[in-house]
Parts: sequence; C-alpha cells; structure tokens
Amino acid sequence: MRTVLGYVLIILLVPLSVLTFYYADAEAGKVQNFDSYVEEKIVINEVDLPQASKIKDTNGNVYVELHQPNRIVVEGDKIPAFLKELFLQSEDQHFYEHSGVDAAAVIRAFMVNAQSDEIEQGASTITQQVARNIYLTQDRTLARKIAEVLYSYQIEKKLEKDEILDLYLNVIFFNHNVYGVEAAAQYYFQTPVDKLSKAQMAFIAAIPNNPSLYDPQKRFENTKKRQERLIDIMAREEFITSEEAEQIKNEKITLNIRQRLDKYPDYSTYAMTEFRKLISESEGFDQQLINAEGDARDAIQEKLSARVAEVLSSGVIIHTALDPSIQAKAVGGVNNVLAGSTVQGSAAVIGNQSRDIVALSGGKKYNNTQFNRAYQGYRQPGSTIKPLLDYAPYMDTFGAGVNDLVSADKFCYQGDCPQNYSEKEYGMVTLKEALTKSHNTAAARLYVRTGMERSFSYLDKFEFDRILESDREHLSSSLGGFEVGVSSLEMASAYTSFIDGTYTKPHAIKRVTDFEGNTLFTWNEEPVRVWSTATSYKMRDMLTSVVKNGTGKKANFATSYIGGKTGTTNNYRDLWFVGLTEGYTAAVWTGKDKYEEEWDNIRYMEKYAPHQLIWRRIMQ
Repeated sequence: MRTVLGYVLIILLVPLSVLTFYYADAEAGKVQNFDSYVEEKIVINEVDLPQASKIKDTNGNVYVELHQPNRIVVEGDKIPAFLKELFLQSEDQHFYEHSGVDAAAVIRAFMVNAQSDEIEQGASTITQQVARNIYLTQDRTLARKIAEVLYSYQIEKKLEKDEILDLYLNVIFFNHNVYGVEAAAQYYFQTPVDKLSKAQMAFIAAIPNNPSLYDPQKRFENTKKRQERLIDIMAREEFITSEEAEQIKNEKITLNIRQRLDKYPDYSTYAMTEFRKLISESEGFDQQLINAEGDARDAIQEKLSARVAEVLSSGVIIHTALDPSIQAKAVGGVNNVLAGSTVQGSAAVIGNQSRDIVALSGGKKYNNTQFNRAYQGYRQPGSTIKPLLDYAPYMDTFGAGVNDLVSADKFCYQGDCPQNYSEKEYGMVTLKEALTKSHNTAAARLYVRTGMERSFSYLDKFEFDRILESDREHLSSSLGGFEVGVSSLEMASAYTSFIDGTYTKPHAIKRVTDFEGNTLFTWNEEPVRVWSTATSYKMRDMLTSVVKNGTGKKANFATSYIGGKTGTTNNYRDLWFVGLTEGYTAAVWTGKDKYEEEWDNIRYMEKYAPHQLIWRRIMQ
C-alpha cells in the first residue's frame, strides 16, 4: 500500500512541480527571466566521469586495475545502436521528444507497475537518471526529486540528446562496483561492448533497472527473464523480427566474470604507497607536514588522501619499472627456498642503468593485505652495513687501497669490545681480506679511524628512514647493530652507489599519465656523488672477493661482474645478502618476524644459506 501511495504522490507532485516552475517563469518575468534564475542556481559543469585507473609494467602491460569505481568511459560511436535502442525502449521511449521530464511516462509507469510484482518501467527519464547519477544522490526524497527535475531541465539546455544518452550509458550502475556499458561488457563477458552479441547486449541491459534483483551472479534466472522481455519489446517495436527475437533468446548466455586484476601484489602495494608520496611531493603536502602536529597534521593527511582518491578516480595510468620476469624470480626464490620452514624472507631488485625498482618480494606467500617486508620490514643489517659505513668511508677519506693493512686483533673503544665471528685473532690483514672474511674488529677500527660523524655523513646520503640519532653514538653500529634497522629496499638502494660512486633514489613509478598519454606526475631525482670513482672501483673489487673467496660463495655464479656482502645479526636472528652484477643490484633478507625466546633463531639455516641461494636465483 505504501508503494502505491508513493507512486500516487510522485504522479501528483512531479507534474505539479513542473507547472509550478513554468508558472513561476511567467510571474518572475517581471523581475528576472526564469531561465536566467535557474541557470544561476543550477550550474551544469563539464563532466569528467570517475573511471578505473591502471598500473602498467615496464613493457606497457596492465597488471593492476584500480576500481574506483570500475568504469571505462567509451565514446558514443563505439556503443552499438542495438544496445542504445534497448535502453531507449525499456527506460525512455520518448527520450528524443521530451525536454527532460516526461509526465506521461510517470502515469504509464504507475499503471504498468501496479499490475506487476516488479518494477517493469521507470518513471524517470534518461535525462533525470543522468542528473541523479552525476549531480545528485540516490535519496528518495521530495527535495531530491524536485532538484532532479531542475537539473534535467538544465542538462537538456546545455547538451544535445545524443550527448545525454552517451553520458547515461557511461554512468549507469551494473552492480559489483561496475559502471557503464563498456565496464559491464568486460566484467561480465570479458569482451568489449562493440563485440557483444545481441543476446549479451540485452542481458547486460537487463541489469540497471534493478541491479540487486537482476544481479547475474546471484540471480541469473531473473536477469535472463528480463533479458527476454527486453528482446520481446524490441520485436514488438519492430527493431528485430519475431524470428530473430527467438534466435536471440535461445542463445546460451555464459558469464565470464573478470576478476580484479592484480598480478604482482608484492610490487603493486609498494607502487601505491609510492604513488601517495609522489602526489605529496608534487603538490606540496610533504612540506606542509614537516612542522605540522596533532589535529593539524591529521587534517593535512586527510586532504592528501582525498587528493590521491581524486586523481585515481579521474582515470590515470601509473607507469612502473616492474620487470615481470625478474619479479617472478624474486617471488619464486623466496617462496621455493623457504618452503616448508617457518622462516620468512624479502627481496628488492634495482636496475643498474635506470636505477628503478624492477622487482620486490614482500614475503613468503605474500598477498596484498599483508605486511610487506621488502619496504616495511626494518631489521638490523649485520655485516652488510660494513661496506657502506666502515670500508668505503675509510677508503674515500684516506685514499686507502685494497691491500692496505688493518689489525684484526682484539679491539675496544669506550668500553665496547666487539669480537670476530670465530672469536679468534688474525693479526694484520689487508682491507680486502678483512672484508672478505668479515672480521668485526677490523671493521670497527676503520669506523673509529674515519670518525663516527664522518662515517655517518656518507650514510646520510642514502636517506635511511629508521636510522636514529642514537645509532651515531655506538660502536655496534659499525657492525650493523642499529636500534631499529633498515629494509631490504633501502639496502639494495644504497648498494647501487657501488655501480659508479653515485646514488639516485630509486622508484617503482616512472611517471603517471592520463589516458591520452599526457604526463601528470613524475619524480625529479638528481644523482648524488657518494664515493669517488676510485673508491667505488676498489669496493667493487673487494665485494667480488667476498663472493668468490669469502662468506658469500653460495651466491656466486658465472657472470661478467659479481660482488656482494653477507650479514648475520646477533643470535642468528637475520641472514642477509646484498650485492650487484653488471645489470642489477639486489638485497635479500631471511629471518623470523618475531622472536619469542632467545633460542628462537635461524642458526640451523646458516650453512644452508637461504639468503644467498635466493639472491643467486634472482640474479642468475
């Protein structure tokens, strides 16, 4: 009864509203023209429909679809005439005749729907539905209905009928966060809209009338019945013959649901984190956040989030450096080498020429809802920090050569007395041998000789996120004993400085464009000189010795250049390998996320060297 009364109210109020507007027009003429008044109050701006953004790999292939919402805007000439007519006949037969509101259609819809348990015909015109979907809400209130009429009146003045119809076909809702006929065609059939059969067109045309009732995934039979009714309408109106109608109805409909594309979640989760940073830096949010605190900081973060959502919903393409083949090796290496154990791992790979991030593994059996260890996991780096904080700063400061000598005997500084891994003393050794065998006392001596402050001045250029001021005060830092630590991505990034002595902050995102290819956002990174050319050359030589003659032998394989450094933290909680070849630089971490007890370590895996095996699988 309430439904019937509701329709009666609409029938009475909508024509009354229209008459009121026209009556007001006549009266208002003495003061202000009605059209001018409405135009002043109801502004129809140029429409930029929200649509799905995409992320592409280095080859230009899409590997993530960001559905915010899932809409693919399609030009009107790409939409089949048969599909357009299906919507016209079922939603608004007099579309090309009325001026936005069809009072006769309201009465006709009431009469038809009163005789059915379902909503067979809608009372709103296509123009009204455009107004509701773009400018208004779906609220069922008198105020919204009157506003809908006013907006429809203005839309009809501003746009041609074909433009309104095209807008309608791009905004209508098809359930499952799908908007517009192109997205519907690709979601339900994985076929472009202009390649659909007439049966498929009628099937998707059945959905928007009541997306819940005609949800093909949950109520397929309901959708099929309405599809057949639409086909009958097309035959009745002589757009097709009765014979063709039967053929169309008898065509089997097989759904081919397109799942949300996200092929490489390890990488894409980082790319989206970086996308937020790119927006922040490009539009000045990062500067606003520097001194902001409390509620002010939260307000800026909210504005940034809104801006990120706005850009994504405008339909952009995020071009990344992801290399699918190397990504597969990184993910496969972590998963396969650590299979069957409780040990976790992560990996980050950077291209030496481009200095872009080409692959990331966020952890064993990672999915995009998990903690991404490649860039969120901060762990003590152990001896992998020695080339960056001890050896290279010393050689760069004093011009020392790889064969210069350093003591690997006992050493104490301000009450701190580190020991070598074997707890033995080795006397005077060359710098190359000290790094190759990873003698702790030698590294600590070099760190003190260079000076803690000067050593850290080199490390500061890499912008490690979680290295604290207190780390600068302890000798243990020379051996990787930081309070918080570093991530795999940060370590791979820093080791790229051994390519040629320069450092350029690596990124996953190369640029962000609109669908026409216009660049909207890009990074503006400049290389920074860290080491002299001589120092980087000498460090490459010593890193090669580590792999061929020292602690990194299991990472070795035949290639034009290879070098790297192992790292083991106290109590064997973490095993690291960071190194480079001619083409790539990579860091691999293995360990456990949490340590409940002192004995809860991975010492039993040290000889197996999973960190080195993973690195070799990726780089070989």
